[in-house]
Amino acid sequence: MADRLAVGIDIGGTKIAAGVVDEDGRVIARTRRETPTTEPEAVLDAIVEITAEFRAELPVKAVGIGAAGFVDASQSTVLFAPHLAWRHEPLRDRVARRTMLPVMVDNDANTSGWAEWRFGAAQNEPDLVLITLGTGIGGALVIDGLPYRGHFGIAGEFGHMQVVPGGNACECGNLGCWEQYASGRVLGRRAAAAVAEGSPIGRRLAEAAGGPERVEGAHVTPLAESGDEEAIAWIAEVGDWLGVGMANLAAALDPGLFVVGGGVSDAREMLLGPAREAYSRTLTGRGYRSEARIVRAHLGPEAGLIGAADMARLTARRRRPANPAARVRVRAAARSGRSPKRRR
Repeated sequence: MADRLAVGIDIGGTKIAAGVVDEDGRVIARTRRETPTTEPEAVLDAIVEITAEFRAELPVKAVGIGAAGFVDASQSTVLFAPHLAWRHEPLRDRVARRTMLPVMVDNDANTSGWAEWRFGAAQNEPDLVLITLGTGIGGALVIDGLPYRGHFGIAGEFGHMQVVPGGNACECGNLGCWEQYASGRVLGRRAAAAVAEGSPIGRRLAEAAGGPERVEGAHVTPLAESGDEEAIAWIAEVGDWLGVGMANLAAALDPGLFVVGGGVSDAREMLLGPAREAYSRTLTGRGYRSEARIVRAHLGPEAGLIGAADMARLTARRRRPANPAARVRVRAAARSGRSPKRRR
């Protein structure tokens, strides 16, 4: 078991979620703490401390980090993380020097996508398009069983496709990005406006949240689940924009499967039903081509740390080829009669 355990660390703008993960994707130890967003050294210290705590109890052999930002193609440097104050941060080498363990760094959506392909909703699928709906929209691609990062390592930033020319301003500096219409940010914006206006749904949200100052977009889904028609309509509108964006991606990528994760996916069919309808309605060549399946992610908020740990473990064990996914495919393909896409 000793060579099968790895630490996975998922670093977001507000929290660090970490765990020790075995080779079957099971999380056998967990911890969670706030992200010190304004001090890169403090984030580095937190990563090292978390790893040391796990190593005191378990024989972990590698560390995988999923970071909310742009990571270079070598999986070593965080080029830009707007919520973490990292700019060209050589995170892999800095963590490796302090922990004396093999380290892998990737974008958090890529690690989530890998986890869903290996252990979750996309097992035995050759291709995967993962869409993560949180405050914004992240994305990941697995093509023919291999993560696809693009030439510079930044593929999958689907949230910044322009869907409304001259539309809502986005934090990336552009206008009309997809995540301004199909993410948790939309629900948060709607909820804040309703509270400020003192509308009936604003009052209902304030009551559910325990006060108007505590209302967030996340409160919309429970209200919709209770049957609130206006909250249901807000989620359906997000789902409609989600389907339009996926139809655009299908025109470029033609996947067989979309997996939708992130906190907004907790709305389940209230979100995915309208998304499927909009996807079918706007898909290029509709009526003359097969449509991709659209399903909810299986691994929930731990997908990022599970995928990071698995990538790190595979990276630490292999010598060649360079891609950590290739070891899975090569070993599986060697088994007579088995698909190279299957789990070990």
